[in-house]
Parts: sequence; structure tokens; C-alpha cells
Amino acid sequence: MSSVYPYAGHQDPQIHRIMLAELQRQEDQIELIASENQTSLAVMDAVGSVLTNKYAEGYPGRRYYGGCEHVDEAESLAKDRLVELFAAERANVQPSSGSQANHAALLALAEPGARILAMDLNHGGHLSHGHPKNLSGITYEFFHYGVSPKDERIDYVALRKQANEVKPTVLLAGASAYSRTLDFELLADIAKEVGASFMVDMAHIAGLVAAGVHPSPVPHADVVTMTTHKTLRGPRGGAIVCKKEWIKKINSAVFPGMQGGPLMHVVAAKAIAFGEALQPAFRDYQQRVVENAQALANGLQQRGCRLVSGGTDNHLMMVDLRGPEGPAITGAVAEDALHAGGITVNKNLIPFDPEKPMLTSGIRIGTPAVTTRGFTTDDMDSVADWMNRLLRDPQNSELQQRVRAECLALCQQKPIYPQLRPESTLC
Repeated sequence: MSSVYPYAGHQDPQIHRIMLAELQRQEDQIELIASENQTSLAVMDAVGSVLTNKYAEGYPGRRYYGGCEHVDEAESLAKDRLVELFAAERANVQPSSGSQANHAALLALAEPGARILAMDLNHGGHLSHGHPKNLSGITYEFFHYGVSPKDERIDYVALRKQANEVKPTVLLAGASAYSRTLDFELLADIAKEVGASFMVDMAHIAGLVAAGVHPSPVPHADVVTMTTHKTLRGPRGGAIVCKKEWIKKINSAVFPGMQGGPLMHVVAAKAIAFGEALQPAFRDYQQRVVENAQALANGLQQRGCRLVSGGTDNHLMMVDLRGPEGPAITGAVAEDALHAGGITVNKNLIPFDPEKPMLTSGIRIGTPAVTTRGFTTDDMDSVADWMNRLLRDPQNSELQQRVRAECLALCQQKPIYPQLRPESTLC
């Protein structure tokens, strides 16, 4: 029996095989999906701990179940660390995802049917910011702002005008595919001007904000939501920080408004991740994330690839695959070609994209995961070269095999989890 995940190996060989295969895939491929990262072993320990057995509806000191004295301590520690990490007034660490955190925040800030002004999904926003088939779009009347066709950056002048016309109850800022620095102070000023609450979803940039390499929305916003994975490098989940006057409504919106018992094993893992993010090494890591993103962006541009808005200020970038200098393929084709060559990305709509969401004219790439495993700016130039070659000859299986071998050689030099060594290669 394998020494990796031995209990699953004994109890369920089929799932054990899948777990080992996924471990091998992560080790052997270059992960450039901007929303993915690798947690520490300490975080994974907590997620797989006995805390998964405990029901704890309610909040520390006010539970609906007995026997919560230890999970109370874990949740309180997570909240205290999150408040310290972002210099926030109050925190809720129970949301099980970023989308649930967003829904809870909106539930606290606005009545159903209220007007919400948020960034357009097609310009880099998020599904939970008013997509008509998402709970947010079903519950509220959403209006959307976007980027200028001139420079593909948020047009704050147009946004201010739109806000004055719409008069939203909530101005929502934040994006899942926007590579430029957000001006939270200006956005807060616009919200104040029109009498709106100001909410920020910083799911993608939370780690950058925590480390001080991106401006913080916390001093300016009423409520700030986030995911605890992505750049924060914790377990999959969500969290909320807010002004003290909003915490009672936020708490009620999370429970019982959005969910029942919190995942206490994940809450404990969040506490570990927040503690890691408070260490000086985390700032160094986030600085390298940004430096690697700049190196990858420069490498791609030098090879003739066009980036949306001309580059990046954060951890991600959008590649426009259209001509005349681009490879003139869809994002779906690009995703498959890169994956065959050992590089994982996701297809993504770009601003004013004529393609359908399952095809797209772009791909989204980011550097948090490769930075976690120790890639340098020199490595990123190699990655840019491999990507460019694959994108410009997407059907060349021999090229894909050669590039995959080169990617694998680099990955083997910089393993993610050297402590976890499968006894056999399954991929």
C-alpha cells in the first residue's frame, strides 16, 4: 500500500488512484490558472482533520450545538488573524466559497430587487456579480460598467456618469480577469456621491493586498469579500471583512441567511493560512508573484503576443489570440494545445469578445502557483517561449511532446510537495 494517503489507499483504491494521479498531474504540469495555487502541508493537515466531524451552527459562544469549545477557539483565532492581516474592523470566516461570501454581503447591504452596479463579466467581472442565471442576478437588478475600448481599462469617468444615472444601492468593485490596479479611493468617492454602499470583491488580489503590493480596499469599503485560496494560498473557501456597523447584518446574512453549519476543518485551515500570510516571507512571495507576472508578460509580448490593456500590474494577464500578429485561434483551442504541452491555463472572454463563452478569443494566465513552487523570472521567460511555440502551431503533436518534456524537466527541479512521493507515476 502507498505511503501517500494510506487510509484512502486501504479503504477505497479507486479514489486513492485518482488522488495520486492528481498529485502527479500537479507536480508534472506548469499551473498558470490565475485562480489556483498550492496550499502548505499544514493547511492540508487541517482540512483532513477531525474538525470535519463537528457541527457548529452559529458563532463562537453562541452555538446551536454543544461541544463547540475547541472549534470556537479555532474560529476566533481565524477571525483575529484576518482582522490583523487586513487592518480591518470586523471579520466573518465562515463562507464556504467566494460566491457565498458575495451573496451574503449583498444580502446584508441591499434588499432583494435593489439596484447594484458592478463590473461586466465580459470585461473581467465575476459570475456572482449579476449574471442573469446566478443567484445574484436573480435576486437583484444589476447594471454593469466596463472598460474603455481605447485602452481596455476601467473608464472611471463613464462609471461615475453611469452611477449617477442608475443610483445603485450598492457599488460593487472587483474582478476575476482584470490585470490593472483598482482605484478603490476613487470608487469609494463615486459610491459616496450617489449614496451607495461600497462593496469590494478582492478574491483574486487578496494575497497581494495582504502583502502590501496592491492598494487595499479595506479602508475605503463598507464590506470586502475574498476567497481564501488563489493568491492568499489557503484552503478553498471565502471570508468577509467589514466596518463594525455592518458586522451584525453580515453575520446574519452568512448564517442563517446563506448557509448552515460552517466547515470547521476549513475554518481551522483558514486560520493557518492567515497566520502564514502574517509572516515576512509572505510579502516576499507576493512580490515575486508580481515580478514573475511582469516577466511572463514581457516574454509573451516580445514574441508577438498581444495582452489585453498592454500588460499587467498584478498576478494575472489576458492574452488576445486574434490576428494579425496573434496565433488567430480560439481560447478553447489554445487551452487544449497548451495542456497537451504540459501548461495549464483557462480560456477566457476578453473585452468586446465576438466569440461565445465556451470558445472565447483569449486565455487568462497567472503566476501565483508557479511562484509557490519556486519559479523565477528566468523560468517565466522559458514558459513564455514554450507557450508562444504551442500557440502558433496548436495541432503539432510532436512539438507538444517536446515542450511537455521540457516543462516536466523544469517541474522536476522544483517539486511542489517533495514530502509526498507517490510510489508510481500514474499520469
